[in-house]
Amino acid sequence: MAVVFLSIIHLALSQKRRCHFQVKPNNPNYHNYGDVNGSEQRCNFTDCCVGYYLIKDGKLEIDSLGCYLKEKSCSDLSCSRKRNILRCVCSSDFCNSNITWILDPDQPLPLTYSYGIYFQQESLNSSLHDPLCACITTQPSEIDIAEVQLLQVVCKGLFATVWEGKYQGTRVAVKMVPKAWQHKFTAERDVYQFSLMEHAGIIHFLGSGSIGTCDVLVLQYAKYGSLHSYLSTNTFSWKSSLMLCQSLSQGLSYLHSDLHREGVHKLRVAHRDLSSSNVLVKADGTCALCDFGCSAILCSGQNRQHDSSRKLEVESPMGTLRYMSPEILQGSVNLNSDWCLQGDVYSLGLVLWEIWMRCSDLSGERVPPHLLPYEYELGANVALEMLLHHVCYLNERPKIPQVWNQHPQGAALQDLLSSCWDPDAEARLSASCIQNRIDSF
Repeated sequence: MAVVFLSIIHLALSQKRRCHFQVKPNNPNYHNYGDVNGSEQRCNFTDCCVGYYLIKDGKLEIDSLGCYLKEKSCSDLSCSRKRNILRCVCSSDFCNSNITWILDPDQPLPLTYSYGIYFQQESLNSSLHDPLCACITTQPSEIDIAEVQLLQVVCKGLFATVWEGKYQGTRVAVKMVPKAWQHKFTAERDVYQFSLMEHAGIIHFLGSGSIGTCDVLVLQYAKYGSLHSYLSTNTFSWKSSLMLCQSLSQGLSYLHSDLHREGVHKLRVAHRDLSSSNVLVKADGTCALCDFGCSAILCSGQNRQHDSSRKLEVESPMGTLRYMSPEILQGSVNLNSDWCLQGDVYSLGLVLWEIWMRCSDLSGERVPPHLLPYEYELGANVALEMLLHHVCYLNERPKIPQVWNQHPQGAALQDLLSSCWDPDAEARLSASCIQNRIDSF
């Protein structure tokens, strides 16, 4: 196996970080990151240097060197590869040059290596191993945050504000997260950057950085906004509703999947906050999952084990109350175990019900207004005690109109929803089975 060895020379620290500087004429923004004197740049806003290298015919060729504005502080060395581009970010003077490429077919890939990083050449998405997960993560395509133009606020939530923006002439969504919620920003960014996460049913991640006092995620722009707002203002034919449900189930099935591809391992990811507000509708009428601030990457060894000592803290931001499964409402499961995958399935059943309740081919001429799950029975502002009593003790679920029975697929829909929100988590279908059932419709 061909492996690359990178050695970085450490030089003495100065008051301002000093980096080797070399950029192309079409990258003028790098001059704004620090004072430039010939081939040296003294950084104004960061302690990090960066080097971008092109991989050509087995050799490294400098693309650009300078201060790395996207990070204010960094580790000794962090490197990532994206196809034929190698990027190294480091934290000592002039550490972004003097890189040596050594091929050693017998050298194993370590979990950590001080000032030297090994890469598997055949993997397009390779980067550092995470010793906690024993998995491989990937870095996103780099964008220059300074070039992102904010246009107007799309929505405001408890933890973030989403703007419509432009980047190099393309509409993008810019999610701005205050520093007080940095842990949610980090959790969401880590999921987006995880191996093999690119899928049509997951909103595309373009990059991250900071603007002012906020951490920023730059995402694919979804024309119709959240599924919640889309359902509030639109009704659908059977075909259109099926497209929404099919793409939604495909996205969740992929999120939950454990994949090995081209030497890269994608582990299962539990969303843990699936709701119609955390699903976006794209211009083609399909759904894409978003908002991974509560999500968890389920690493090896995290099996389905009940943890009665881990109780649900209602005040903590762990999911949307009305979409929580019975076992999570009762606090009877470990919120970091793969039981959360079945919690996602319960939530998916509620979102599917929301979509089909707005289908004119199912409901006839009188399509009811969009309601959230249990809103008709318990009101718009549901309390934990009310939901526990209704869902866990009375075992009630959203009402399915009798008129659905007149549709050729009515009985199959009711059976599917019942299998999604079964009180026994083990009796629920998997996300992949739900996808297959909907595909068969």
